[in-house]
Amino acid sequence: MKFAAPSSLLALLSVLASVAQAHDARPNYVQITETTPKVYSVMWKVPASVPGAALPYPTLPDGCVADRQAAWREAGAEFLGQQVFTCDAGLSGRTVGIRFPVINPSLSTLYKIRLANGEEHLKILKPGQDEWTVPDAESRFGVAKEYTVLGIQHIWAGIDHLLFVACLLFIARTPRRLLVTITGFTVAHSITLALSTLDMLRIPTPPVEAAIALSVVFLASEIIRDDDRSLTYRFPVAVSVTFGLLHGFGFAAVLRDIGMPQTELPTALLFFNVGVEIGQVLFVVALLAAFLLFRPLLTRLLQAPGDPNAHWESLTVPASYVIGSIASYWMIDRITGFW
Repeated sequence: MKFAAPSSLLALLSVLASVAQAHDARPNYVQITETTPKVYSVMWKVPASVPGAALPYPTLPDGCVADRQAAWREAGAEFLGQQVFTCDAGLSGRTVGIRFPVINPSLSTLYKIRLANGEEHLKILKPGQDEWTVPDAESRFGVAKEYTVLGIQHIWAGIDHLLFVACLLFIARTPRRLLVTITGFTVAHSITLALSTLDMLRIPTPPVEAAIALSVVFLASEIIRDDDRSLTYRFPVAVSVTFGLLHGFGFAAVLRDIGMPQTELPTALLFFNVGVEIGQVLFVVALLAAFLLFRPLLTRLLQAPGDPNAHWESLTVPASYVIGSIASYWMIDRITGFW
């Protein structure tokens, strides 16, 4: 039996693309670095979409003294703030947070703390949370949980990666080929993710992002051509592995920006990748579930109850035009961004 893509995909992709352009869903970002014992440099970023009167500021435990009053400066698509605090009692086991002067406009906050001994702590505060107790020491379970969530969030926010996975689904068609193809993609991007994150191999991020968009354009064009004799259709795992190596560098760029805990580095790396895979699997399951839901309607519209190829071609070709158009725009935009 062959898989077909969901009939709602065409509209879904268009909505996702417009949402990605129109809505700035980036979280607040707070980084605290212990520069010398008991002295902490605090830097925070807030998306420019937050009104000036609602700009938040980080809070440190009682007894911490700031060198100056909190202030912000605008830098492109975000507001930046910086202070230096002296905390005689340190931060371990104590409460930090973020405070909005008016109301939180449904933004999460990514909190990152780096201590002088090399230890790092990471916490995502949801919109309803405004405080966090810094752990006394890095917990393996805590690191695994946080980085799994980060991996899931990244793959769901990375629409270019999801569109690539959707194209692999269109090309693989059968359950066995899909399993082999996705596994190849997973193994490949896991390798370059690890090598790049550990600084064993690194490529500049802008060219990588442009090439990722190009990989989506390539797969979309292959689906439109629908040539069963092409390398893509004959050996989809070869394509997924090749481009998987490229996508791994994109994942690593995000992970480097987030930062890695020094005492639980292998755990963080492993579970970030686990989170990415969970996100991919959920996406594929969602596509297949949507297809099963809408297949009866599609059968009636096409009047081809016994012809799965009719379903396949009627969905994958128009969907691939949409995917290719979106990815082409991204590619051009990212290339022009080099300058």
